[in-house]
Amino acid sequence: MGVVGVGYLGQFHAEKYSKMEGTELMGVVDIDRPRAREIAKRYETQPYYHHSELFDKVQAISIAVPTPLHHAIAKDFLLHGIDVLLEKPMTKSLEEADELIELAESGSLILQVGHLERFSGTMVALEGVVQYPLFIESHRLGPFSKRGTDVNVVLDLMIHDIDMLLSWVDSRVTEVHAVGIPILTHHLDIANARIEFENGCTANLTASRVSREKMRRTRIFQPTGYLSIDFLAQKVSYTKKALSLQKGIPEIVTEDIPVQKVDPLEMEILSFLQSVKERKEARVSGRDGRRALEVALRIVGKVLELIAKNETWGRLVR
Repeated sequence: MGVVGVGYLGQFHAEKYSKMEGTELMGVVDIDRPRAREIAKRYETQPYYHHSELFDKVQAISIAVPTPLHHAIAKDFLLHGIDVLLEKPMTKSLEEADELIELAESGSLILQVGHLERFSGTMVALEGVVQYPLFIESHRLGPFSKRGTDVNVVLDLMIHDIDMLLSWVDSRVTEVHAVGIPILTHHLDIANARIEFENGCTANLTASRVSREKMRRTRIFQPTGYLSIDFLAQKVSYTKKALSLQKGIPEIVTEDIPVQKVDPLEMEILSFLQSVKERKEARVSGRDGRRALEVALRIVGKVLELIAKNETWGRLVR
């Protein structure tokens, strides 16, 4: 194994690989040479300063560089027959995503996209519980951090909820409405999207990276009741109708669904390694990453259209 990009997130990829049985961390890459040497020393491996130096040393790679570099670096590894775990968002454009998917599929290679929430204990607890959702509401908020500001808040944060939404709703997206605005960066820092599906399900997603407190919550309304999910606390509750044995009339009850607390990044990497070893499609495949990216880009496009039409907003944003 190897890791390209050992900033905030990449360092944890390196840590996981260095401790897992059956894997050997052959090297870490970063253009920041002191950083590469620091992480390499910490995890007893070799530092490199260009990703091409790992082509003949690894079977699989984690890529955790800034989003604008995802396509070019992932493409190089796929062309060299190396399986790739690529951090989200997958790429900047659908054209770039399509090229990576084609390269992976034509070469029978593993391409996994790093949608971390799919591997949380809460998502495992929800398997088989989410059935025919009618309305989904998500809030993903947090204080400002320089990390991730190379892209807008939709591609940085909301894309997690988009990916989960698409895994729950087996239907085509028919309409997207969205608003958003930059606050501290040149990109959108707050955004809200309303997503409508062909089967009638509607979702309302809000993402902010300029909020005072961190929040990762989702509610799912379905015919049998509604689910409340707290991804930070890793808690899930289910509120539904029950028949009172004493009174013989319906009443509302809430029950907690057991959640096994896990390290989502460790679960994600273990899943990737299993795909690499068994040559089976990744749990979050390149096509899954592309679907989330497509909806995210539609949301961004709607916001930019709205800003362009509104002269007052346009002046404020500029």
